[in-house]
Amino acid sequence: MRVLVAGSSGLIGSALVPRLRTAGHDVVRLVRRPVRAADERSWDPPADRIDEGAFDGVDAVVNLCGVPLGAGRWSGERKQLIADSRIESTEVLAEAVAGHGVSVLVNASGIHYYGDAREREVDESAPAGSGFLAELCTSWEAACAPAARAGARVVLLRTAPVLSRQGGLLAPLKPLFRLGLGGRLGDGRQYLPWISLDDHVDAVRFVLENPDVSGPVNLVAPQPVTNADFTRALGRALRRPAPWWVPRPALRAVLGEAADEMILTGPRAVPRRLLDAGFTFRHTDLDDALAAVV
Repeated sequence: MRVLVAGSSGLIGSALVPRLRTAGHDVVRLVRRPVRAADERSWDPPADRIDEGAFDGVDAVVNLCGVPLGAGRWSGERKQLIADSRIESTEVLAEAVAGHGVSVLVNASGIHYYGDAREREVDESAPAGSGFLAELCTSWEAACAPAARAGARVVLLRTAPVLSRQGGLLAPLKPLFRLGLGGRLGDGRQYLPWISLDDHVDAVRFVLENPDVSGPVNLVAPQPVTNADFTRALGRALRRPAPWWVPRPALRAVLGEAADEMILTGPRAVPRRLLDAGFTFRHTDLDDALAAVV
């Protein structure tokens, strides 16, 4: 299969490209700079421009584009950048998939599609929640419509925060925990969805290669944990105490809306579609996953 990957330089894309090649797939990388290698093609989403010939022989497109959500307050300008970096690139690629008759579009989305589901377990059949991130994910997924109308198989990757040695969820946490400054956030009862980088990359390959998988797919480990569970597990993995507690008002004072949407709430999501389709996770237990990456 010839696969065109957008967002190949990010945490997930950097791991996905070699994994696909090892599996025997031919990978072409879309980059937003001048081409420097034979496997690269250039594009400029705001200008709706893609190198001529970029889609020659392409069987599937994987779109992982999107600037990081960030750890600070969301200004109006920052929220617009977060949305544009996802929706704009998806619109351009979905139209290109439709125009070139590409069979498959695998497009990133987010597990925060479900908003604050509290204690309720949610799988892919659950409705969208409310709030900035849920509305963003809804619009992001809707941007794939041109590809679906053209008959492409569209897979929507509702991705949880990723556990990796290279970054992701652990990047801001490990230094604090190693200093003995780790602790639960808020009351700790909110769910914290997660997935290992290995499982994320394996799942992308799985949905690419399985024609029966389409629509939303939760990329999340099958055993949900709360923030308090996660805090204790990370403390064990780093052999450090995690006695501290950051109250809700303090988080809201520092992070504003981002605290409510990214830290103080989280869906109790499960990967029903992946499990039903026969996908096997490498890391189902949080302690095992952390031991592999810390």
